[in-house]
Amino acid sequence: MEGTALPTAYGTAYDPAYDPASAERWAPEPDKRPGRTAFQRDRARILHSAALRRLAGKTQVVAPGTRNRMWDASPRTRLTHSLECAQVGRELGAALGCDPDLVEAACLAHDLGHPPFGHNGESALNEFADDCGGFEGNAQSLRLLTRIEPKRFTEDRSVGLNLTRATLDAATKYPWPRGGHPTAPGSPKFGVYDDDRAVFDWVRAHAPATRTCFEAQVMDWSDDVAYSVHDVEDGLHAGHIDPGCLHAEPERRAVFEVAVGRYVPAGTDLAELDAALDRLQDEEWWPHGYDGTAVAQARLKDATSQLIGRFCLAAETATRAAYGTGRLTRYAARLVVPRQARMECAVLKAVADRYVMQRAEQERLRADQRVIVAELAEALTARAPDGLDPQFRALFDAADDDRARKRVIVDQIASLTDASALSLHARLTGRE
Repeated sequence: MEGTALPTAYGTAYDPAYDPASAERWAPEPDKRPGRTAFQRDRARILHSAALRRLAGKTQVVAPGTRNRMWDASPRTRLTHSLECAQVGRELGAALGCDPDLVEAACLAHDLGHPPFGHNGESALNEFADDCGGFEGNAQSLRLLTRIEPKRFTEDRSVGLNLTRATLDAATKYPWPRGGHPTAPGSPKFGVYDDDRAVFDWVRAHAPATRTCFEAQVMDWSDDVAYSVHDVEDGLHAGHIDPGCLHAEPERRAVFEVAVGRYVPAGTDLAELDAALDRLQDEEWWPHGYDGTAVAQARLKDATSQLIGRFCLAAETATRAAYGTGRLTRYAARLVVPRQARMECAVLKAVADRYVMQRAEQERLRADQRVIVAELAEALTARAPDGLDPQFRALFDAADDDRARKRVIVDQIASLTDASALSLHARLTGRE
């Protein structure tokens, strides 16, 4: 019966909305405790991973440990963002018929490969790794899940967390190699390095080329919703965003220009963004001011909830209108997000970008961070295996050539938190 978990030969329950191939693992293994679904096991493995814990020390928008001006709470990190994304994705996915543990696992995993210092660190690592396949946080996530995070081993190598095919597929935002973007070959976004193609091809067996599965689309929209809404919330708490400025024409235009440059399709009319901001400001719950009092904090938290509900309900309603009331999984449907919702989400991203990320002190910090990553990569290249953790030292010693050794150095740097990157940099450069 649909929705009922049934036992398999290994004693692992499964969701009949997913075919048996979806629950296969690269290295077959029995379950330690009968009755759990394969996707529950995947979620548990990610939740207990060291890689997930390390996200607590990695930049989301503001560096971990930075104190806000308006109040004493810490800003969001990659870990808190991943947990919030997982909550959004689990509920949206369940409403559409996805296995909720599968979607939650994908959301928890989606940022595991991001290096220290956020996208800034990603850019610096990509420049360093250009001649060995580049660096991309999503490709690094696949590498981490299938190779780096120690959990299961075959006779010849680690298979990482050994997750199911469906979970790895759901965690893949960009199912193509470097330079393989289906519409923009020059795009820096990709989901697999050349030396991880074997497991990637196994994950994508029989999947439509370059198309993300339905669960990955739910994860991707949940990611957009979570960070667009919460970055604005953090910006208001920190005193960096003044909602009153968003009524002034020059400020609105500046926000819309950021959106056009980064967050909406080319050719988007500013009038469409103007209408999107108007719709949000017309809502009774919109935060027209913020003074840090308990009442203001409660109203802002309500606005955050209202926005998340608004964006998720828009996608759920539109997708159901297109595909009906049945369970939607894998490649049987596409997530439909109305253009108005995407424009509203883009405006929120642009507001946080304009008033938080573009602050002068943030740009100075990013410049320093780029130097740290570049110097750290240079120092490790000159001194490796000295400076490498035992796990990466062994991989470096076993590497076949300079290209493979350089990839190990990239893996080491990507695994660091912001604080551990600063500490290692200081030790290797003699600036302790």
